[in-house]
Amino acid sequence: MIKRLFTLLTLAIVTICLAAGCGGEKAADSKPAAKTLPPLVIGVLPDVDSLPLIFAQELGYFKEAGVEVKIEQFKSAMDRDAAIQAGAVDGAVSDMLAVAFFREGGIDARITSLTDGSYKVIGAANEPAKTMKELAGKDIAVSRNTIIEFITDSALAVEGLDGDAVNKKAVPKIPARLEMLAAGQLPAATLPEPIASLALKDGGHIIVDSAKLGTNPGIMMFTGKALKEKKESIAAMYRAYDRAAKYLNETPQKDYIQTLIDKGGFPPAVKDGIVLPKYHPAALPSEKDWQLCQKWLLDKKLTKKTLTFKEVTESIAAK
Repeated sequence: MIKRLFTLLTLAIVTICLAAGCGGEKAADSKPAAKTLPPLVIGVLPDVDSLPLIFAQELGYFKEAGVEVKIEQFKSAMDRDAAIQAGAVDGAVSDMLAVAFFREGGIDARITSLTDGSYKVIGAANEPAKTMKELAGKDIAVSRNTIIEFITDSALAVEGLDGDAVNKKAVPKIPARLEMLAAGQLPAATLPEPIASLALKDGGHIIVDSAKLGTNPGIMMFTGKALKEKKESIAAMYRAYDRAAKYLNETPQKDYIQTLIDKGGFPPAVKDGIVLPKYHPAALPSEKDWQLCQKWLLDKKLTKKTLTFKEVTESIAAK
């Protein structure tokens, strides 16, 4: 009887070991389960800054990097910023000014990389002005207290004018700005690409190109909460972002232009005339650009806090 119990006990132990993978060879071959990264939600506007994110999504680069990213599209900076304040997004393609406003309001937002945006002051087809001086005293459509107004004031400063030299008409939504310009309801508007290219197709003309101003306040930002809780996800996102930037630089535009229209929120009319920038791997912007933006905000009494570059940035290596 004892011998029979011993035999049964031995068989039970062997069975349990086999089920649990106790064999030495099987244990050596087993691999730990892949770590699941927290998902990210990123807000974007219909501009060329956002395209590496759009294509990282469409080409499956986020999935290959092991991170789930949801891209939320907004029509205005105001709507995008409201989503950040509400905690509806973890980060956004944004600008330095927005980061300064968030910090002024007690929201921990930090710059994680520069983006490759392009902005232009466009004169309407029926507007004779070719320079900012010739626009003096006339209406120009902008989005107030954003990168758009900053670019407008920078363009005025280059010609020795201050920000009050033109009448800034607040038109927050980018498509509405374009429609009003095309309809001849405004002499000029400051627009991001690719919307600026559409204005040119409608007969508009370039008064100032931001590429000639020597400053770029366009950035990607994340909340302090997201940086604390989802840092690995953000690093994975940037690995995919860099791959998409390389793809856009090296692939003929005709091969992806339809995806840009279908997924980027751009009107079909950009198909024949959009000019994309050269996209760079993710890296922090220059400290000089932060100082210029901060000075503009302080001079206009839009903010009171003076923050160092180190206080508002966080480098996330895309390794």
